[in-house]
Amino acid sequence: MFGPLTWGWKNFLPSATLLSMRSTSSVANSSLKLINKVAVVTGSTNGIGFSIARRLAQDGAHVIISSRKQQNVDKAVDTLQREGLSVVGTVCHVGKAEDRERLVATALKHCGGVDFLVCTAGVNPFVGSTLGSSEQVWDKILSVNVKAPALLLSQLLPHMENRGQGSVVLVSSVAAYVPHAKLGAYNVSKTALLGLTKTLAVELAPKNIRVNCLVPGFIKTDFSQVLTEDPDFEEYWKKIFGMQRVGKPEECAGLVSFLCSPDASYITGENIVIAGFSPRL
Repeated sequence: MFGPLTWGWKNFLPSATLLSMRSTSSVANSSLKLINKVAVVTGSTNGIGFSIARRLAQDGAHVIISSRKQQNVDKAVDTLQREGLSVVGTVCHVGKAEDRERLVATALKHCGGVDFLVCTAGVNPFVGSTLGSSEQVWDKILSVNVKAPALLLSQLLPHMENRGQGSVVLVSSVAAYVPHAKLGAYNVSKTALLGLTKTLAVELAPKNIRVNCLVPGFIKTDFSQVLTEDPDFEEYWKKIFGMQRVGKPEECAGLVSFLCSPDASYITGENIVIAGFSPRL
């Protein structure tokens, strides 16, 4: 029914054993703030998503990573397992219903539930103006960047409720506040995520599930290459940077771990910028 899962030797252990492994591993100790929690992270085989998955696992969580290509999932899982971290992986194109179902099933089968959802997956198939975007471009961008996080959360919600509390982190972009002329429809989709965060936070607060949004600035990743190929782009951004450099993926990961932790238990509905400057009051 489901496609192949990426697993190491942990695949042969029952779920209860997997969940208790952290307490006996050399990585584990009682100071890990996410000990034995379960996190689903989309778009997590490279860049910001990979750094987030690594940090959540370092802080004690069992992490289910995913992306569209099997070879990328295999590589990411192998890298993190070699670091002694509790991770599994499966292919998931978040825009496809059957892939979202596989991702949910993977978490439930191997970890028994879900505490955190981090939606990092995003696409930008067109570099150009908003009005120059075709209907197909609009459909793809809005389907993956905006609709998919909401649909995936709706599937995970009952299982998060069963845990008594939860945390959701959507990943937008500073393009929501400072649009780039070459990223028309993408800018719009990332702005929509700010509103989705606010709306979901209100809806899910009575269920003790918090929803916040990471808003990265210009972070050096493969995804941002479309901009870095322009030799004038970095200098343009430095004119508004408070800090005269671009960011690194790992500089986004600590905030997500914090938002999932008990330290952020009274924080919800926030859109938090990590950009080397502040684009709003």
